[in-house]
Amino acid sequence: MLLGALLDVGVPPEVPTEAIAALHVEHLHLEPQQVSRQGLGATLAVVHAAAADEERTWPGVRALLDAAPLPPTVRDGALAVVERLARAAAAAQRVDAEEVPLRELGTARELASIVGVLACLEYLELERLTASPVAVGSGTVPFRSGLQPVPGPVVLELLRGVPVQAGVLPEETCTATGAALLAARVDDWTPLPAVRPQRVGTGAGEEDPEELPNVVRLVLGEPSRPAPLLPVVVEANVDDLDPRLWPGVLDALLAAGASDAWLTPILVQQGRPAHMLSALCRPDALTSVQSAVFSATSTTGMRVVEARKVALERSLASVDVLGGQVGVKVATAGDRVVNVGVEFEDVVTLARERDLPVKEVLRAATAAAEAAYPADPASRVEDAPPLWG
Repeated sequence: MLLGALLDVGVPPEVPTEAIAALHVEHLHLEPQQVSRQGLGATLAVVHAAAADEERTWPGVRALLDAAPLPPTVRDGALAVVERLARAAAAAQRVDAEEVPLRELGTARELASIVGVLACLEYLELERLTASPVAVGSGTVPFRSGLQPVPGPVVLELLRGVPVQAGVLPEETCTATGAALLAARVDDWTPLPAVRPQRVGTGAGEEDPEELPNVVRLVLGEPSRPAPLLPVVVEANVDDLDPRLWPGVLDALLAAGASDAWLTPILVQQGRPAHMLSALCRPDALTSVQSAVFSATSTTGMRVVEARKVALERSLASVDVLGGQVGVKVATAGDRVVNVGVEFEDVVTLARERDLPVKEVLRAATAAAEAAYPADPASRVEDAPPLWG
């Protein structure tokens, strides 16, 4: 089914055919067929092999793959997959991996499917491969030694640490070979991630049950950038905090990651004067900001509200004032200046150095900033891109 999905998504049949031919096993060849599974068109990858096939062990398969003129990445990948199969079978049977017979896991058909899938994956040059939780089935299946539970012990061993589920059908829905390929090549186990689909391939299984389409789908696409998370405003009403503590509270919130913090005088129950503490922050800073609110104030609860913020592009500069330097913040919309303001702390410092009133230095600094960065009267706030930083 994996091989069928890869062919259906657009991999040329010559890619897996050449890899299979490199195994030099007589009567082994691939025949893709177009079929329907419950109304879904799909590719069935039929691998033909001799009627009587040799039963191989892990050393025998390793020797066969080592001798095959396969591309190094395909050969090494196949060796890694078969070694997973051997070690899982050995763990299930509690024998040495070098001695365990692979039985149907090591047949020519299975080896052809493995090298075919790996050759197709190398052809696609995928940056990342994700898969949804694996439906392994349930019930029992006949085996050489009798009935075995589903999922089988080898499949479960191969899928250690992988999210699995029983699925709809009370039968085997994931083979050991499929489990080994997935465990070896999948990077993330998740439902369909945010992606822009470009090609979709559907691989069919041999059976056609009535309960659901027996297919595996492969979606190729570019990662889709998720919508940015909205900033949040944390609010708390406080009526029993010493007012002298508020400057330190605001400093603590800013240090915790808030992009802004402020106080609003309010009246609460029974006409008591109070303050509403507000802090704007990114979602990833919410936990630390909440912790700072609880640590620095006497509140026992707070509100968290999503907010939308529109901000102009901002840059920092400086202007010469009275023989000194004062920082300037310039706000623009595109290439037009909308607002310009001076850094008040720089003004206060310069006023002390020059022994001048702060208002005179502020007036001079403002005039210098407006002369250096004149505002465009045609600027509009709506030109500013929506940001949340």
